[in-house]
Amino acid sequence: MSDSSTQGIKTVLHPVSDLAAAKTMYTALLGVAPEADGPYYVGFEAAGQHIGLVPGGGPQGMTSPVAYWHVPDIEAKLAEVTAAGATVKEPVHDVGGGRLVATVADPDGNILGLLQDR
Repeated sequence: MSDSSTQGIKTVLHPVSDLAAAKTMYTALLGVAPEADGPYYVGFEAAGQHIGLVPGGGPQGMTSPVAYWHVPDIEAKLAEVTAAGATVKEPVHDVGGGRLVATVADPDGNILGLLQDR
């Protein structure tokens, strides 16, 4: 049996309508400049967490922040949570740099993210 524990929530993505305004506010909140700063994504590393700003909710159409649980085996965790009642919203896919992500909805429709770094 694989290790099904999580490594905690370390990544939270926020959909934003005005990327420049959000970048200014999150820079003030976090006290650091963004590490990734592009037209489609701005990302901050602060206090061991990654905070990402996604204009318009990105291709996945986020309408509220999504917390990503870091896991050692994303496929195993996805199978485990769907067997327990979650619904796959976004299947496992590579977002670059060997990072795999997926999203699921809990029984109440809340969106949760899973993330695995290879």
